[in-house]
Amino acid sequence: MDGTTYLSDYRPYPFTLDRVALTFRLSPRATRVTAALSLSPREAGTPLHLDGEQIKLISLALDGTPLTPADYLLTETGLTIHPAALPEGAFTLQTEVEIAPEENTALEGLYMSKGMYCTQCEAEGFRKITFYPDRPDVMARFHVRIEGDAPVLLSNGNPAGQGPGWAEWDDPWPKPAYLFALVAGDLVATHGTFTTMSGNKVDLNIWVRPGDENRTEFALGALQRSMKWDEETYGREYDLSLFNLVAVDDFNMGAMENKGLNIFNSKLVLASPETATDLDYERIEAVIGHEYFHNWTGDRITCRDWFQLCLKEGLTVFRDQSFTTDVRLGPVKRIDDVIALRGRQFREDAGPLAHPPRPDHYREINNFYTSTVYEKGAEVVGMLKTLVGAGGYRKALDLYFARHDGQACTIEDWIKVFEDSSGRDMSQFKRWYTDAGTPHLKVTENFNNGTYTLEFTQETKPTPGQPEKPPRLIPIAVGLLSPNGDEVVPTTILEMTEATQSFTFTGLATKPVPSILRNFSAPVVLERETSAQEQAFLLAHDTDLFNRWEAGRNLARATLIAMSGGAEPDSAYLDAIGTLTAGTTEPAFRALALRLPGEDEIAQALFAAGATPDPEAIHRARRTLMRAMAQRHEAALAATYDACAVPGPYTPDAGPAGLRSLRLACLGLLSTLDGGARAKRLFTEATNMTESLGALGVLVAAGDAARELAAFRERWQGNALVMDKWFLTQLSLCPPGQAAELAETLAADPLFDWKNPNRFRSVMGGLSANHAGFHRADGAGYRFYADWLIRLDPVNPQTAARLSTAFETWRRYDPARQALIRAELRRIADTPALSRDLSEMTARLLG
Repeated sequence: MDGTTYLSDYRPYPFTLDRVALTFRLSPRATRVTAALSLSPREAGTPLHLDGEQIKLISLALDGTPLTPADYLLTETGLTIHPAALPEGAFTLQTEVEIAPEENTALEGLYMSKGMYCTQCEAEGFRKITFYPDRPDVMARFHVRIEGDAPVLLSNGNPAGQGPGWAEWDDPWPKPAYLFALVAGDLVATHGTFTTMSGNKVDLNIWVRPGDENRTEFALGALQRSMKWDEETYGREYDLSLFNLVAVDDFNMGAMENKGLNIFNSKLVLASPETATDLDYERIEAVIGHEYFHNWTGDRITCRDWFQLCLKEGLTVFRDQSFTTDVRLGPVKRIDDVIALRGRQFREDAGPLAHPPRPDHYREINNFYTSTVYEKGAEVVGMLKTLVGAGGYRKALDLYFARHDGQACTIEDWIKVFEDSSGRDMSQFKRWYTDAGTPHLKVTENFNNGTYTLEFTQETKPTPGQPEKPPRLIPIAVGLLSPNGDEVVPTTILEMTEATQSFTFTGLATKPVPSILRNFSAPVVLERETSAQEQAFLLAHDTDLFNRWEAGRNLARATLIAMSGGAEPDSAYLDAIGTLTAGTTEPAFRALALRLPGEDEIAQALFAAGATPDPEAIHRARRTLMRAMAQRHEAALAATYDACAVPGPYTPDAGPAGLRSLRLACLGLLSTLDGGARAKRLFTEATNMTESLGALGVLVAAGDAARELAAFRERWQGNALVMDKWFLTQLSLCPPGQAAELAETLAADPLFDWKNPNRFRSVMGGLSANHAGFHRADGAGYRFYADWLIRLDPVNPQTAARLSTAFETWRRYDPARQALIRAELRRIADTPALSRDLSEMTARLLG
């Protein structure tokens, strides 16, 4: 057995579990957990298996009668009670175990973060707390008693009693163990309320460490906005009398949707104008929304097994993206989402880690919390909505909630509600869930006597374990523009179902200019031969905001690809940028359009075209093009920079944030001409973190930030979240030739707490984001990175495994770089006692 779990092996748990009573007697090194599980066998003669890891069994009894060692088998991974020791009917199993939260550096199960007890049980952390059927299809009601000397003792559900040194909690809603939560510590709360659409008053608490409470106001407002939006948009009402949210400094993930007690990475809760950027505020609001929306799409309806993870995560990401679109960013949000999708998920699909949104096997489920499951899963939900329409989507979701409330479901259950509510056959569409890879759409056109024809051919390249890919159902949003810029055919949804398929438009006076894949209606790569002039035309005239941006992006990408091979900057692109800079489109859109594609994006485009990317040449091309843009449009950029200064007190609202984003985009270009003078002045005068950090980043990229970096550190060294930005900004933006040496220097800094996931990610993520620096020809970046993955793995295998994805693109590069990366991957793989998490990842990366 290689430890692989297969979807085809799923079987229901052979026992039902109705109620769980837990008592925690907290102690850093010797917490005692007693559990009483009310169980009933589905059929007689079945052994009872409970998962359990890294826990010490103290006692075991059945209906109050102690069991002897002959009655059970205890292993490193669980406890099995033999059928002969079990009654034929219902019974209660009582266990007492001992665990050591202080020693739990993996941050799974019950652990300690700077003196605070907290939990992380998704996906399989509860088995490190007590013996339990730790699988998502076993749902039970929990009653929890916590005993300890911490002033605040929290768990799921509603409070059921409290006194000196103890508190009890009762959750009336059945839930799987991965949604269990406990927090105990010295905490203070920012309080608020929300009245549901049924008139129920809900008490809201944002719990933080003393001293952080002045940075919680935005988080509380985001929670209230999320609750209101979910009622108005999905008809979903909160179902407890209390909602607690806790900020934790040491956390492997972003946040966790535990029923009634959300636990958050502190970086996604704490915000003030001086310490958080506009992007931080946006992210806090989105993630608070995401975790709250899980109350229905994840908690009330959960997944049957971990293969169905994209059911809850893809749907909830789609919901949080829609929320941010509605309450903050509008259509610009779609551009942000696609940039992220292409930067992470398309890259994943193109390499050795490619997998479907619903995989059919895994060795370590923690390795499948991926962009494919989350972001691509959201794209699949968006396509369903496109196909059935907004009304049909709401009808399907209403049926989903009514039919499956309180259940653990599958992708088949999800697809079925769309089939039943719309009357459509969705069997072909389901391939989006079961097939890996990004489809490529090739497009040709023909115009004859007023009839315009578009012919599409779809192809998805082989991925690990899936050499053949049948055609998928692809919704393609198309509009047609006349040569003078008027829209002659509004957005129309074409449903492509064949490998090659044609669509015609009649009654046209002249050959139109097509606007294809509007609003990015499907997660595909569009391949169409077109001219720079046509792209410039679409950038100027397309009525679809996404495709306007896409046209500019295509021009920029083509220009950078050519320049990395030695060409000069393209005049058509530079002219188009001038029109955009002087235009009146909303600032947030202009900011996005002015920002060039990243170096990794250009490397992927070159690789997809059959070329070998040169990281140094790509970096030089990008800096050269930035300077050419600034030289051509210096006056307009300077005027825009000055005009975008936001007067008055800081607010994170979308309007001022868009102005600041455009201002910083102009600053980055102008700094290639003014030697960083504007950036130094802005760094000195900035009254908010957005402009302070933005100016610092510009100076780091220019190689002239020593004084500002020292000043930033001196001011903020007592604030961990701000210092994460200090580490990340230096490494991600510094000149590539300095990156590996700077990483070594920062890793030796006393403030580099490598056991803290946020700080570790800021250094390793910063280095890997510096494309040319990480891929330096001497391999110094690779060696540094591998050294630290090996060091972290025995302490926190989950974080080490997730960060190993920095190596997933290694097959793009020249043979010398491939050899260097392959050697580091093999060195990691050969490390004695390597964790299952990192072992699986290196095996997949090596193929």
